[in-house]
Amino acid sequence: MSNYKGEAKNEEELVSKLVGNTYRVYWALLKSKNGVIGVRKTQRLLKFSSPALASYHLNKLEELGLVEKMNGDYRLLREVKVGVLKQFMKVGSFMLPRYTFYATMFTTLLIFYLTQFKEFNFYSLFALILGTLSTAILWYETFRVWRQKS
Repeated sequence: MSNYKGEAKNEEELVSKLVGNTYRVYWALLKSKNGVIGVRKTQRLLKFSSPALASYHLNKLEELGLVEKMNGDYRLLREVKVGVLKQFMKVGSFMLPRYTFYATMFTTLLIFYLTQFKEFNFYSLFALILGTLSTAILWYETFRVWRQKS
């Protein structure tokens, strides 16, 4: 890994420096439509008290080698998966927990099973319990990871 503009040498350094408001600014950049964000927009999105505070955290990301400054805006150079970010996937401009896809799949399978339910026996009860528990656990994990992001 290069050391351009003080770029972080390893993941441990990124984890230690990508915390608090700097992490929130990085999250806003990840969620932005084209990976570009300005100081004023960052201030408004994150409700910072001043543009200087937003600029400070954007400059901190630049020092870590994660963004570059272009024409007054900051452009995301690379995505790093540190901490809770490892549990998220970017879909368009949305950041969704990985569990969302599994929970959606199991929910769809459970709904399909319920629409095809014909007779009640040991196997149908077992499938119903397994499907319901799996769906509930996956949605619980999805919401738990979602709450950890902030």
